[in-house]
Amino acid sequence: MASEGVLLGMGNPLLDVSAVVDQAFLEKYGITLNNAILAEDKHKPMYEEIGEKFNVEYIAGGTALDLDCWVSDNCATQNSIKVAQWMLQVPGATSYMGCIGKDNFGEEMKKNSKLAGVNVHYYEDETTPTGTCAVCVLGGERSLVANLAAANCYKSEHLKRPENWALVEKAKYIYIAGFFLTVSPDSIQLVAEHAAANNKIFSMNLSAPFICEFFKDVQEKALPYTDFVFGNETEARTFSKVHGWETDNVEEIALKISQWPKASGTHKRITVITQGADPVCVAEDGKVKKFPVELLPKEKLVDTNGAGDAFVGGFLSQLVLEKPIEECVRGGCYAANVVIQRSGCTYPEKPDFH
Repeated sequence: MASEGVLLGMGNPLLDVSAVVDQAFLEKYGITLNNAILAEDKHKPMYEEIGEKFNVEYIAGGTALDLDCWVSDNCATQNSIKVAQWMLQVPGATSYMGCIGKDNFGEEMKKNSKLAGVNVHYYEDETTPTGTCAVCVLGGERSLVANLAAANCYKSEHLKRPENWALVEKAKYIYIAGFFLTVSPDSIQLVAEHAAANNKIFSMNLSAPFICEFFKDVQEKALPYTDFVFGNETEARTFSKVHGWETDNVEEIALKISQWPKASGTHKRITVITQGADPVCVAEDGKVKKFPVELLPKEKLVDTNGAGDAFVGGFLSQLVLEKPIEECVRGGCYAANVVIQRSGCTYPEKPDFH
């Protein structure tokens, strides 16, 4: 059984404003499917327009209500932590930190996270609204446009407070998505150095092509501390291109990332790259293993939003139980399979994973 506070996540807590849209809407705002970007000024009107033009829902704690927009307390790291918490079924096994606004959306996020069993310690910004993420779904595929707002205001001073640093000290496993590199790289460095000095497992995610492209320096600074690196095939290929590796072969890229120099030699680095319906690539000890995923009939696919996050959450849930890599991958595939059959990154009351 997982101990209290064994897994800690830090990231950008965003409320998803999500709907099934049309091609014209995507073209109007220059959005491509299967991508994740930060909102620019041209994207600001879309958050209101998506609620005016399309049939959308409000989802709180997995219960759908007919309101103006679908809002669920989802973001990359927080999704993964909530899925891990769901898989573990031990209240308080996971903790999470990030910044929200002092508003209704922030209150909703706190309530839903606590109901999920996650021990949340949010920094609450009094002048900036809670961040939002437009999730545009078309043909079962999705694209994310994130307006960070309060999520962009996280400060390492919050992390250093005794009641918050206690979460870092209690955790044996720490996971941070690459998106947090855009907000508080100094917080990441503090946690990464603590993990290396105390023989803990520190994991990160490549998260999106733009992180690899435009936040290359801070990503490279954090990478030596990582014991696990997650990503998908698109992010891996972008990482390869940015670093001049001249290969699109996912297995080769996974291997190169696993062999990146480490700040601590206690743990070997393992790279885990998902490829949608294609096998998961795991690189460790100079070798690559491929694990097939359970194929889902197209008619059962509802929404790919959160699939990658769910995979990481399922993987981490088995990792903290000290299961072998094969079981971690199986846990990740199971969680992703459950989530893509539902709207948003949601799941039934209890997992059916054995």
